[in-house]
This record gives sequence, C-alpha cells and structure tokens, in this order.
Amino acid sequence: MILTISLACLIALIFGAIGVLNTLASPKLAAETGFSVAAYRRIGVLQLAGGAGAALGLAVPPLGGLAGVGLLLLLAGAVIVHLRKGDPVAKFVPAAVCAVLVASYLVALSA
Repeated sequence: MILTISLACLIALIFGAIGVLNTLASPKLAAETGFSVAAYRRIGVLQLAGGAGAALGLAVPPLGGLAGVGLLLLLAGAVIVHLRKGDPVAKFVPAAVCAVLVASYLVALSA
C-alpha cells in the first residue's frame, strides 16, 4: 500500500505541475509542439484530471485505473509527437519515464 500511495502522490505532483504549465500555455511553447494554444491547454486540463484521478484512485481504485489508462494514452501520444518531429531521445525520455511510473502505479493499484 505504501508503494501505491507513493506512486499516486508522485503522479499527482508531476501531472499537476505539468498540467498547470500546459493550461497556462504560451503561444511559443504550443507552437514548438505543433499544437494550437487551445489544444495545448486542453492537454493540460487532461493532465490535471489524470493527476487528480490518480490521487483519488487511492479511495476509489476504479477511478485511479481509468485515470492511469488515460495518462498512458496521453504519454503515448507525447512520444509519438516527439518521434514524428524527429526530436532527439532526450526530448521524449521524460514522457517514457512518466509512462513507466504510471504503469507501475496501475500494477500497484491492482495488487
């Protein structure tokens, strides 16, 4: 249970911070990724929801599972966007590391 709580808190912290930054997206940052500012803000809202869902998953495990799956889909999309742009590996490693954290959370949640 300690592992699940630790992972949920870490995921909530990471995606809470990233979600806030993306929700307050600057046009320059959105343009670098190839998204409109509105799309980039929607991604930020999804990240915030996923982080909150992971935290709430400690009390309602099915909600945590759904949030984790949603975050994995967002992270897969992030890796795909970086690969399509031809970014160096260093650009998409954070998304891959976060995907491992979320996958670990899902395994711990289901145990």
